[in-house]
Order: sequence, then C-alpha cells, then structure tokens
Amino acid sequence: MLEKGPGSRMEWVMASRGLRISFAVLWALLCTGLVSCQQQPSPDRGTVHFTASGDIGMGDGARSVLDVVSRLDPDFNIALGDLSYKAGAEKDFCRMVNRKLGAEFPFELITGNHESDGHDGLIDTFAGCLPNRLPGLHGTYGVQWYVDVPQEQPLARIILISPGLKFQDGNELDYSRGSDRWKWTKAAVVGARDAGIPWTLVAMHAPCFSLGKYDCVAGPDITNLLVGERVDLVLTAHEHVYQRTHQLVLGGGCPWIEPGSTQESCLAGARDQLLQGDGTIFAGVGTGGLGGHQVNAGDPEAGYFASWSGANKDPALGTLDVQVTGDRLDARFVPAAGYSFTDRFIIARQ
Repeated sequence: MLEKGPGSRMEWVMASRGLRISFAVLWALLCTGLVSCQQQPSPDRGTVHFTASGDIGMGDGARSVLDVVSRLDPDFNIALGDLSYKAGAEKDFCRMVNRKLGAEFPFELITGNHESDGHDGLIDTFAGCLPNRLPGLHGTYGVQWYVDVPQEQPLARIILISPGLKFQDGNELDYSRGSDRWKWTKAAVVGARDAGIPWTLVAMHAPCFSLGKYDCVAGPDITNLLVGERVDLVLTAHEHVYQRTHQLVLGGGCPWIEPGSTQESCLAGARDQLLQGDGTIFAGVGTGGLGGHQVNAGDPEAGYFASWSGANKDPALGTLDVQVTGDRLDARFVPAAGYSFTDRFIIARQ
C-alpha cells in the first residue's frame, strides 16, 4: 500500500488561493454565489475548497460529475470509494480523471468495497495512478490516513478510514471499540482539536445511518466515536443517493445512538442555525456517476435526516462542494447537467 505522494500542486494551490493572495482578490473569488457576500470570511487563514462524491463508474454520469468538479476548480477532490465498477480498469479510470481534471490534480482516494476486495480493481493500483498529492500525509493512503490542509496553519484535518469493508483476505478491518484502528481514529480526531485546528472532517465509504437499502455497514462503535468526539462533518457514499442528517449528538438522554431507529434525544436542538460543537452531520454523497438507489422517507432513521435525493425523489448526480474558513464551513450539493436537486448547509464557529 502506498504511503505518501508529492505535494507540489497542493502547496502551490494553497499559496495562490488561500494564504498569500490579497484579501480583496480572495473575496472577489469567493463572492460568486459559493458563500454569502453579507458575511465576509476572516482573511487571516485563507480558505480550503474541496469537492467530494463516491460511487463513480466510467460512464456518462461520471464524466458529467467530473465536469462539475472541473468547473468548480477546487483545491482537491475526495473520491469516496467505488471507483471504476469494472475489473482491470484502474488505469482507464485514472485516464478518465486525468483528462477531465489534469494529471497533477489532487484526486484523493479512500477505498470502497468494489476495490477493497479486488473484484472491481485494487485500491493499491488506483492509488498508483492517482497518488496522494497533499503534503503531510499520515497513515496508509487509500485505506486509512489523514492530512491537515493547508499544511501550514491548517484550517481542517481530514481523516479517511475504511470500516465495514471486506479486503482481499475476506476480512474486515477492525474498527470496533478499543481496537487499534478505533484508537488511531480517536487519536487523529483528538489530536486535531489539541493542535487548535478549527475543523475536523472524516470520510469513509460506508455509512451507518441511511434512507437507502443498507443498514449500519460502518458499525455503531466507530459511528458513535465520531459523534461522541463531535466531528464536524462525516462524508460517506455506498448508497447511490444524496442524504444529509441533522446534527447528531451524544449526551444527556442520548448516551449511545442505536442504528435502526430515530432517537429524538440524539438530535441537536437548534436546527435553524448550525453551530460547531452542537453535533455531527453525516452527508452521504453516493452521486458521483451511477445513481439508481431509492430513498425511503418512511425509514425508521428518517427523523435524523434533513435532506435527501434518490431515484424515486428528486434524482440527481453531482458533488458536494465544501469551503472552509476559520469562521465557518459552507457546503452545497451541486448537481450535474440535467439535474436540479440542490442542498446547502452552513456550520458557524461559536
């Protein structure tokens, strides 16, 4: 498995887009409908801008979503697993990405179940032709790793993990409570807070809460860890839908979130204004190219969700577009051509 890759483009991107250009230029770039022009971001630490989606494939849908990413021109993209959907097509997938986004673009990977066990390619092979391009990587790229962005004076720590997936030996990586990978994840989250990094995000392929056809694939132990540590945003895919929860929180009447039902006591109270520290949002963005799964508004977990789109309700392919400053996290779902569904949420720092 690959550990690290060059960081030249990211270093250039963060220097040119966030940290060394003038505030006037930065504001002109941001004030294009991506953030509110009524509340200007703090200029001192710049902006991190990335996109994220999974369940991609190699068809027209995938290419249309990559066109959206290209138009948004983020600093990097997080591919949330399930890439080519075709055995032996790793290099073809990489060529498709490179043609759309450029050979040096940071198209950052976390494995999905289609490439973790090798039946639709191998994550190591994908990682060989789409290597990490963010400086300061810790861990095993493609499987379990984190990076602080930008590397100097970071605004966010992005932690990528792989719970609930079978690998080539037929076994799952152990993210149960107290396991080495559970402890690694907790240390990465706590370490970000201790280092004074404003935002902590986690990306993993499989969700726990879902309005689609899967149950808690990621497992309740790692899910409750992320909520208990009040990670700001968790990105998932696996379900070929878009689904975004309210802020979920442990404490008081909710010592543990049990999958398969909605516990009102696990919902943060102020839903009209999202404040950092009030809870964790889970955003499922399995809309990178395939689509096709339905959403069930009558699901027992539906009370956790604020917004959703599936084959039977406002179907859409697209990407989540995220901008992070020292003051706020601003995320919006941007649909590919031919689709109209959108969603937006903003988390403000208290």
